[in-house]
Amino acid sequence: MYLMRRIFAILIFVLSIHSLACAASITSSTKEFTLGNGLKVLIVEDHKAPLVTFQVWYRVGSRNEPIGRTGMSHLLEHMMFKGTQKYGSKEFSNIIQRNGGTDNAHTTKEYTTYFQSIAADRVGISIELEADRMTNLLLAPKEVDSERNVVMEERRMRYEDDPQNLLYEELVALAFGSHPYRWPVIGWMSDILAIGREDLYRHYKKNYSPVNAFLVISGDVYPEKLLPVIEKHFGGIPSPAGNRTPDLPTSEPPQPGEKRLYLKKEAAELPYILIAYHVPPFPHEDNYALDVLSAILSGGKSSRLYRSIIYEKRAAISAFADYSSFHRDPFLFVFGANAAPGRDIGEIEKMLYEEMQMMMKEPPSEREVLKAKNQIEAAFIFAQDSNYSKAQYTGMFEMLGGWKLMDTYLEGVRRVKPEEVQAVAKKYFSDNNKTVGILLPLKQKTTGVAR
Repeated sequence: MYLMRRIFAILIFVLSIHSLACAASITSSTKEFTLGNGLKVLIVEDHKAPLVTFQVWYRVGSRNEPIGRTGMSHLLEHMMFKGTQKYGSKEFSNIIQRNGGTDNAHTTKEYTTYFQSIAADRVGISIELEADRMTNLLLAPKEVDSERNVVMEERRMRYEDDPQNLLYEELVALAFGSHPYRWPVIGWMSDILAIGREDLYRHYKKNYSPVNAFLVISGDVYPEKLLPVIEKHFGGIPSPAGNRTPDLPTSEPPQPGEKRLYLKKEAAELPYILIAYHVPPFPHEDNYALDVLSAILSGGKSSRLYRSIIYEKRAAISAFADYSSFHRDPFLFVFGANAAPGRDIGEIEKMLYEEMQMMMKEPPSEREVLKAKNQIEAAFIFAQDSNYSKAQYTGMFEMLGGWKLMDTYLEGVRRVKPEEVQAVAKKYFSDNNKTVGILLPLKQKTTGVAR
């Protein structure tokens, strides 16, 4: 037993030293520059392999869309691949692929990102193509009509035909009464159908400009060689006055009491529950303890929820606590579980509350907290082994207030004490702060010919 404890202590020490070294190298290898038109450039040097990830981040996501046009940022993301005055539809991706690279994009509630991974000696291709579509997008009416149908089908597949995703969408919409977090990134179906070419054009011209964007380049690059190329292609793009997505004029008021919804779907096979609590955004001091709490409850098969509800009681086939502090405004800490066959979802809900109450009554052990912190830190560090993930983390923290906050995040997690984990559970897991969503399978109707 002593030997096992000794090995465990050594592993923790080695991991801590490795994590500290990695964290230091991530921030120290990042350099920041700003062009005359306001475009910020973040360069993360890593010369291990002759590869580069090039990313353009726009400070606009679904939270910045007007009522009645939800999903506009996501549809515009699709349209960014449909041609400019210089390059035809789909030529962007074809050029990147012919040069041995890959490309993609994604839209979130906070931002829209476009990225390519390519050989270091061909990063100039990404720079030229991204600068071109920052200012010269065509938005041809026929392409808009075609891509709108693609997005509508995407919505059907991801949400309307997926009961668990649909429940989450409905839960978030119910949890937020006034904040635009309440609508989905992909948009409501009726809104997608209503988006026209002029809507997209205004959204593009309002939000896609140097002052409302920044570049992140990670990999085998040298700033003194790269910056003149960036200046050549991006430096001449104007940033009209006021062309920065404004802060939201609204915030979500405190929830006055429990909210609850039931969703019945034929496609659902087993009952499913989600329980959401409002929590603060990054970098609030409680974020770190909430991260640790999430890992204690749901960090693998030795976590509390798995061990109790799945392994010991065999009441559910899945049970989790999902939390991400990386939002600009207060978001949600979500518990969830999928009932095992024959088990009542009300029984599962009680079990989840029991686990919360245990955390409120008694702080977790030092060992649990240490294990959770090591899990978080290891995941955070090892996730940045690739050029893409380094760029992604750099951009994400830049969106939240500055890329140097990466250091703040790890330092905050390391400081968390068991009593702080207990304190945040007491503070946020209250009935008045709760929104519950329950998915119930609906028996499928059978048709046939009477014999």
